[in-house]
Amino acid sequence: MHHRRISRLMTRKVVSVRGDASFKEIARTLSQHQVTAVPVLNGGGRVVGVVSEGDLLRKTADQAATPGGLPAVPDLEAWERAKAEGTRAEELMTAPAVCARPDWTVAEAARLMEVQGVKRLVVVDEEDRLVGIVSRRDLVGIFLREDDAIRREIVEDVLGDTLRLEPAALGVEVHDGRVDLSGRLPFRGMIPAIERMCATVDGVVSVSCTRLTYDVDDTARGGGRS
Repeated sequence: MHHRRISRLMTRKVVSVRGDASFKEIARTLSQHQVTAVPVLNGGGRVVGVVSEGDLLRKTADQAATPGGLPAVPDLEAWERAKAEGTRAEELMTAPAVCARPDWTVAEAARLMEVQGVKRLVVVDEEDRLVGIVSRRDLVGIFLREDDAIRREIVEDVLGDTLRLEPAALGVEVHDGRVDLSGRLPFRGMIPAIERMCATVDGVVSVSCTRLTYDVDDTARGGGRS
């Protein structure tokens, strides 16, 4: 199976700022380029953090009472207070940046986003130099993959090359990313493995194995035929 790599999905022309960029310069950059965050680079061009709209808004939230009489946000942590009082990118940014490599798969990137609770990953090379950025929207786009392409990969790569099954051994139907498998297998124990492998194919939304049957139940004591 050939999982899509981040290098194929990421945006390569990425707007960035230096660590000494001022608050207004950052705000202006976000507005002009219609982005919600930018990587922060050090003097050597390496990524040291990310500054987002949220980082800038923290200052607004921490300001004194608003015209409507609302009080400032109470009980800020020390690091939050430092950010709220910052005026340059290096003071405002979230660091270290959550980064990915260009050769990562969509699944690896999505897993890191979920674990870290971020909406985007900065993509860097072996020397931590900026090469791109990938967002949740980029990853979600993989589910727009055509059903025929998904079916072809399952039949040729999963069932044929990996499991060494005859092309006509199983029926494979794909509709809107939902995979429905049918046919007869030698052993019941093969079903969970096939289901897992099909689920990892890019663009697959769900896998149904309810129409799969088997000759021998190798998961039961002593075995048995269906």
